[in-house]
Amino acid sequence: MFHPSALMPTSRSPPTTSSPLLLPALEALAGAVLLVDLQQRVTAATPEAEARLGPAPVRPGTPLAEVLSVSEGARGLEALLSQGRQVEARPRASGPVRVRAVPLGQGAKRLGWAVLLGAEAESEGTRGEAEETFHGMWTRNPGMKRLFRIVEKVARTESSVLVRGESGTGKELVANALHAISARHKGPFRAINCAALPPSLLESELFGHVRGAFTGAVRDSPGHFRLADGGTLFLDEVAEIPLELQGKLLRVLETRSIIPVGGRASVPVNVRIVAATHRPLRREVEAGRFRADLMYRLRVVPLFLPSLRERCEDILPLARRFLDELEQNGPRHVERFSPGARRLLESHGWPGNVRELRNVMEYAYVIGEGPVLHEADLPPEFSEPRPPPVPDVPAGSATGGDAHDPAVLRAALARAGGNRTEAARMLGISRVTLWRRLKDAESP
Repeated sequence: MFHPSALMPTSRSPPTTSSPLLLPALEALAGAVLLVDLQQRVTAATPEAEARLGPAPVRPGTPLAEVLSVSEGARGLEALLSQGRQVEARPRASGPVRVRAVPLGQGAKRLGWAVLLGAEAESEGTRGEAEETFHGMWTRNPGMKRLFRIVEKVARTESSVLVRGESGTGKELVANALHAISARHKGPFRAINCAALPPSLLESELFGHVRGAFTGAVRDSPGHFRLADGGTLFLDEVAEIPLELQGKLLRVLETRSIIPVGGRASVPVNVRIVAATHRPLRREVEAGRFRADLMYRLRVVPLFLPSLRERCEDILPLARRFLDELEQNGPRHVERFSPGARRLLESHGWPGNVRELRNVMEYAYVIGEGPVLHEADLPPEFSEPRPPPVPDVPAGSATGGDAHDPAVLRAALARAGGNRTEAARMLGISRVTLWRRLKDAESP
């Protein structure tokens, strides 16, 4: 196996690399790396390290202290090389980075160090720094940490909460956290996706039904409101609830009671509502697709979840955590990402957010081999040429048209190349809703 010490000069060789393959090989394995001899002089630098250090090349023999300005001066440099402690340094032409040193030698003889710069050093050496885990959510992002503090405050109340965020950002995890740290934590937590069911079935799932209420109703069914009594009910994609059901939901929130489908007597329920949507309810109200009075009932406390592309500092650490989970039950051990893989992961748009990142890591873990995750291990869309950006088509906007209009639906589908998930995202509706409206448009 290739070892970085192969690049270190010996007493019989000049401080340069003898093969043009050695530095690219080291970069593929470890990223931005400086090779430093026992006199603390830089003998070689990988291309990525050269790029981080500025336009002027690093001359062999340059003292490391001239290339990297370590925050603690000579003491910090000593801690970096002799103690192996990770420190902060400022390259001569860029902002501060985290660096760490790996001792190199042949047998018992010490030859020098490999100094790792930036992302690779941080991903391996500071996973616990400035991070926070909160009820299944992990982050280093200040905005997410502020959200966690708001969740803690809101959980102490009985206020209705509306969670806004793109698909895959963790809206149900936020709802679970609100329930787990509230006074209702001993009660049930129920969740229902309002976009996944047709209106007739959704009403029965929410409010229950009595035997004989419709064909196939052979016994009474309690519904999610009664099943969540004393606890929390999470209504995902609440904007997809049809108008005729919105009035019934509003009545439940006002009277704290339900009337099952086919029933006459009201049944009291004690439930806290946490709703979620990826679209602004105000826009839906303006378009006449959502009741304003219901919006005000649900949107007492709005919470906004940032997308993964807004949490760029979380991408690589989250990817590493997902790989750690996969390694617990799999045969492969991934030690690091190649520089190319890191660049692709950090520059990806992540329309599916954290859920997409988890799936991408599982794909890469299964497809790839060896201790390094390379660009070729990532799904095909990472290596395909990126199409020109497609502008969003907001539902009901003057430029995008009404998302109920069949012509607008088909235009979005055409722009998305037939991809219904992408077309639904452009229109600001769920994939199920897009399918339902296309089906309605095709029916006579």
